[in-house]
Amino acid sequence: GLSELLFFQKKVIIFHTVHLTTLFVLSLSLSVCSGLMHESHARDVEQVYLRCAEGNYCFYFSVLLKLYPNLQRAEGHLRACVKPRPDSRGARLYVERAGALRLLLTEQDQAAGRVRCFSLQEGALFVEASARRDISRRITAFQYQLISGDQPHSHAAACRPCTNDELLMAICTSDFAVRGSIHHVEEEDDEDQASVVVSLSHVYRQKSRVFVSGGGGRGRGRWTGRVKMPRRCGPRAGQGEFLFTGAVRFGEAWLGCAPLYKDFIRLYHAALDAGTNPCHIDAD
Repeated sequence: GLSELLFFQKKVIIFHTVHLTTLFVLSLSLSVCSGLMHESHARDVEQVYLRCAEGNYCFYFSVLLKLYPNLQRAEGHLRACVKPRPDSRGARLYVERAGALRLLLTEQDQAAGRVRCFSLQEGALFVEASARRDISRRITAFQYQLISGDQPHSHAAACRPCTNDELLMAICTSDFAVRGSIHHVEEEDDEDQASVVVSLSHVYRQKSRVFVSGGGGRGRGRWTGRVKMPRRCGPRAGQGEFLFTGAVRFGEAWLGCAPLYKDFIRLYHAALDAGTNPCHIDAD
């Protein structure tokens, strides 16, 4: 979507600290952003209050920065997912609450483009600059998205069994809903997340082109793509045919509800007979 580079105070913010000067550049997605507030302090740590459901941020700095998502419009238990740019350097990202820090992303994690999520109830996102003299080629740049932790396609809910109502709603409202099987699990050095290559016979819905077709038209034929999920889900090939549903984050498919297809279609036909199905699908 359309993006605009926003600058504060005549297009440049310069924070004067004890012996350091900081240049802070902020880029936001206008399609989802309703603005933000900046609060200046006579301290070494600046606070930025976010009002966006998602955004892209780029920092050039040599001090510490705190980011606080705005909770005024939040509903349910919100989680923030953060994905660094591969060229992100010069800082570590923490979750901060009352002065206590939990490491979220190391510089190595950022170079690998790993996604990490945390509950906003855990605290704020805290960006700690590394102590370096030369910052000309060291930036911290990342995307973030806010998601509801109550939804079945949230990171926290992945792998747990979904209720019948959640399954029926997932086919109608998820960012993607596809039928297929696990082809193989890609080898990665990320101990928390797995990338699963899926072979699909039907695409019911997809928010963006995360799955590509080999032909057939109208959702039929063979499709393929990748689905991200926590390693604790224990994915492996040869487990049968599934209905994969979930959310698209940062252009990638993330798993939500994933029942065996035979179990889902039995549930769907029962709801169809009872007139309780929330939407219609091509279940042939």
